Amino acid sequence: MFRPGPRNLITDVAGLTLGHATDERVRSGVTVLVCGDAWATAVDVRGGGPGTRETDALSSENLIGRSHALVLAGGSVFGLAAADGVTTALSARGVGLRLRPGSAAIPIVPAAVLHDLSNGGDKAWGLEPPYRTLGSAALDAAGPDFALGRVGAGRGAMAGLVEGGIGSASLDLGDGIIVGALVALNSIGSALMPDGITYWSWPYELNGEFGGAGPPDQMMDVSNPAPDESRLMALGRLQPGTNTTLGVVAASADLSTVECKRVAMMAHDGIARAVRPAHTPFDGDTIFAVANGLVSLGHGQQRAAAIARIGSAAADCMARAIARAVYHSQRPV
Repeated sequence: MFRPGPRNLITDVAGLTLGHATDERVRSGVTVLVCGDAWATAVDVRGGGPGTRETDALSSENLIGRSHALVLAGGSVFGLAAADGVTTALSARGVGLRLRPGSAAIPIVPAAVLHDLSNGGDKAWGLEPPYRTLGSAALDAAGPDFALGRVGAGRGAMAGLVEGGIGSASLDLGDGIIVGALVALNSIGSALMPDGITYWSWPYELNGEFGGAGPPDQMMDVSNPAPDESRLMALGRLQPGTNTTLGVVAASADLSTVECKRVAMMAHDGIARAVRPAHTPFDGDTIFAVANGLVSLGHGQQRAAAIARIGSAAADCMARAIARAVYHSQRPV
């Protein structure tokens, strides 16, 4: 029987730390995931309105394919500045690539943003949006334990008609392989079935991690599971690029950049299991995958089977993390 890692967080994958910075006045924030070194990294984008930075550097045909940290942020395009704060702070610590001796360290810090500009809070920041400062603060706060719910990049997030937020989950596959997922959920689709109580992710729940409600009490009409479109229109949320599910999956294995890409692709199945509808033209659904290289997966068919196993676990962890985001967001900040 598979079980969560000791924290049931993505930081159960050795070498990862995570920090949040939240601005309650702005009702937004930043979440930073820090790798122990330059880890193999890939990204897969399925939503119709993404907002990203440095994703081309992760393409397998290009030179880098690795990252020193990943940034998830609110603030739409303004939130991309959070990666500036993280990049500058990491470089000051000597973290990053060096093109020649004595040159400045160049951290690779891919980022993705969600749109929370219409979800409340004071967004009248003029010429100085807070995200660069929030990025630095989130990096400084990074550690193995972190809060879930309405914090960091998930502070102003929504999931359909209820509050979204930050979620995370992990799975111990044995043989030293840990898989984890992190999500900042701000989706058009709902994580809840039409009864408003049961999570679409309920079959994947472990140890009552999002309330232990189990399957629905009665049969429901799930032919039209999307939230009420007229209410979403009234909230101004049915606009391209105004919603998204941002995620990261991680594994304690020696995945290459190309293999991380396959895991990121498989992890999107977790969004489709946990959110209805998913990957719409209005969402910017983006998943990064990282690997610390600690466990060798072997060669040939044995390796391919291990990658498939990790990708399947990543999708399950993503589905669980999404439900945990909503579950923890129902609690007071």
